[in-house]
Amino acid sequence: MSVEELRFRRFRRLRRTDGLRRLVRETRLTVDTLVYPLFVVHGHGVRREVGSMPGVYHLSVDQLPYEAEELLSLGIGAVLLFGIPERKDELASEAYDPNGIVQRAVRELKRVAPELVVITDVCNCEYTSHGHCGVVREGQILNDPTLELLARTAVSHAEAGADMVAPSDMMDGRVLAIRVALDRAGFTELPILSYAAKYASAFYGPFREAAESAPAFGDRRSHQMDPANRREALREIAADIDEGADAIIVKPALAYLDVIMAAAERFDVPIAAYNVSGEYAMVKAAARNGWIEEQRIVLEVLTGIRRAGAHMIITYHAKDVARWLRGERLAAAVEQLVTA
Repeated sequence: MSVEELRFRRFRRLRRTDGLRRLVRETRLTVDTLVYPLFVVHGHGVRREVGSMPGVYHLSVDQLPYEAEELLSLGIGAVLLFGIPERKDELASEAYDPNGIVQRAVRELKRVAPELVVITDVCNCEYTSHGHCGVVREGQILNDPTLELLARTAVSHAEAGADMVAPSDMMDGRVLAIRVALDRAGFTELPILSYAAKYASAFYGPFREAAESAPAFGDRRSHQMDPANRREALREIAADIDEGADAIIVKPALAYLDVIMAAAERFDVPIAAYNVSGEYAMVKAAARNGWIEEQRIVLEVLTGIRRAGAHMIITYHAKDVARWLRGERLAAAVEQLVTA
């Protein structure tokens, strides 16, 4: 039998050239989908690289105008703010202090770059002396007393000018508590981006160095989710939406693509995936050792997260990706001019 007599689908026809591949591409990674995390610290002139996260820095507030200018020039339109306080105590006082580090950072970013979407992480772990996300008594992390502190923090971020608040603590009922507090304070239009499915993951190690938030004792498995559970994540997401979440986060991303996909299929709200510090650090370390091609790996990873159903990706790779995507567009434009 000759090949001419065979009737089989020739899928390769649409893969033959780069132009054809771009034309029929199902999932598109764009800079509009990226959110860049920022770690803000007290002091002046601080731009200090995080040891376990090459290319990620602690920044003092006076450095934020330069950071905002760079991000906007790259087309990155949103940031997620984390703050490292000057002092810590058992009740996370600086988290809801009107002059706290995040509140100051929000005001500065909105002053110099009002078009930048500023999302604030709402949690206590960076601000407590024990490093846990809630009020601790007799070694127990208490759910209900923590809700008031989270609500106060969210309102203080709104008053500073935040565009969106993102509770990450995983206390039960915190979305409802924050929604009620925001509405009472007159911020009925301020959206909540809830870390609805946040797992007790081993991928957070470098973040805890960056945010100085490692727990002084125990761990966070009493409130963060068991990595083995998927159906529970969907219940958590449904509850947060019922309580008033406008969008949700699945965290981490790579080991939880099935959760992202299930959430995208079931819920009609925007879904963000957090490409977390451990995922970032592994890629960076392997690339520095010459074991992988960094650009191709990162673009493949983020495209996979988008393909799973994420509308937004919170990622430390955002700046590099923006530069790479810009380079691809320029290369495509040059190719079109040459072949015209």
